Amino acid sequence: QVQLVESGGGLVQAGGSLRLSCAASGSSGNFRFMDWYRQASGKQRELVAAITTGGTINYADSVKDRFTISRDNAKNTVYLQMNSLKPEDTAIYYCNHRTVWGGDYWGKGTLVTVSS
Repeated sequence: QVQLVESGGGLVQAGGSLRLSCAASGSSGNFRFMDWYRQASGKQRELVAAITTGGTINYADSVKDRFTISRDNAKNTVYLQMNSLKPEDTAIYYCNHRTVWGGDYWGKGTLVTVSS
């Protein structure tokens, strides 16, 4: 019964910024492993960034130095600050929770469109 709800997507010009949020609920756990994925039209879904409750962070090479993932453990909310956006960042961005036992929960996604 885990629920993940993304928000913050929209239309932005190249070079602009957006901040995505993912609110997690419905679990008695602490959502240790939280991720942002994205999927562009006609392309495979790819991992963008990952964060744990302990603050361990990983980024895809394509977004390093531009995106910042963070979280508020008390609110079970994860954020993705996206700066210096490029048209190739255009995609649906999905929040993901990886469980300790190997399962996944997904949000419905939020669309980010970057115009040139």
